[in-house]
Amino acid sequence: MLKIACYGVRPNEISFFNDLNKYNFELTLIEDLLTHENIDTAAYHDAVLLRGNCVADAINIDKMAEYGIKYVFTRTVGFNHIDLEAAAKYNMEVARVPSYSPNAIAELALTLAMMLLRNTAYTTNRTAYKNFIVDANMFSKEIRNCTVGIIGTGRIGVTEAKLFKGLGAKVIGYDVFQSDFAKEVLEFKEMDELLAESDIVSLHVPYFPGQNDKMINAEFLSKMKNDAILINTARGELQDNEAILEALQNDTLGAFGTDVFANEKDIFFKSFQPWQALPDATVQQLVDMYPRVLVTPHVGSNTDEALSNMIETSFENFNDILTTGKTANAVELPKVTVNA
Repeated sequence: MLKIACYGVRPNEISFFNDLNKYNFELTLIEDLLTHENIDTAAYHDAVLLRGNCVADAINIDKMAEYGIKYVFTRTVGFNHIDLEAAAKYNMEVARVPSYSPNAIAELALTLAMMLLRNTAYTTNRTAYKNFIVDANMFSKEIRNCTVGIIGTGRIGVTEAKLFKGLGAKVIGYDVFQSDFAKEVLEFKEMDELLAESDIVSLHVPYFPGQNDKMINAEFLSKMKNDAILINTARGELQDNEAILEALQNDTLGAFGTDVFANEKDIFFKSFQPWQALPDATVQQLVDMYPRVLVTPHVGSNTDEALSNMIETSFENFNDILTTGKTANAVELPKVTVNA
């Protein structure tokens, strides 16, 4: 019986893990994310199942090897929280979940955008304090009179495009690969055209380290409308927080909604007292701009369908590796040279 230590399992997720465990793996469900401090909980297991922001660096991989762990799997699309060179050194297997419900991310992006467009966070924040006066900040355009620009028109981007189109918005898109699937929903534009025309810009591109770091920078923002809404539910590494903050402060960006930050493990999934400063001063200033800035703590995939997809695919990955010696969702490991 394969023994799997599953990390970052929230209380509401326990029943999903148990109900979807059709291969009868021996599961240890651990609420905390994997850290250096709790790596000992991986002992006496054959495998670990991680989620984003778990620490699977060389230090923890070394400990896993000591414990005899053979499989370091993640239930996420991204896998940059796993040190692949360290895993390769011990001939470990690494696998991921290449996709899950696109609606989960698309719906959150739409929700953040609509909240900022209709100023609902601002309005309900006032009514929560018994202020029911309608002021100028509550006035808004209707979405059917807006242009929505989708950057990255894969499954998630196209799903969001369909949602916005269903509300009557004009939807345009940018992608290096202009699929026929996307063309059925939106009109492709060059990047500069998209930024100039869009009232809402929503990002759905993968992060390629060293290639598109901080692609949302000062130059990018300068090409947007001064009252435009920017949404990022993709990856935090894609955004330059300082540039976004400056654009908001200078009123050259209307509003910002994000589910991600580059250094989010230092902030997300933790509770700070109101008087405590966040470890990142720029993120602190962005958070302080609520309700013009809306931040959610990486909850894009926190839905019933997405969770089921991630768990089911992860369990299939484990079963495939056990029964066939491989899985289609394996992460390719680098070649490691062993010194004589």
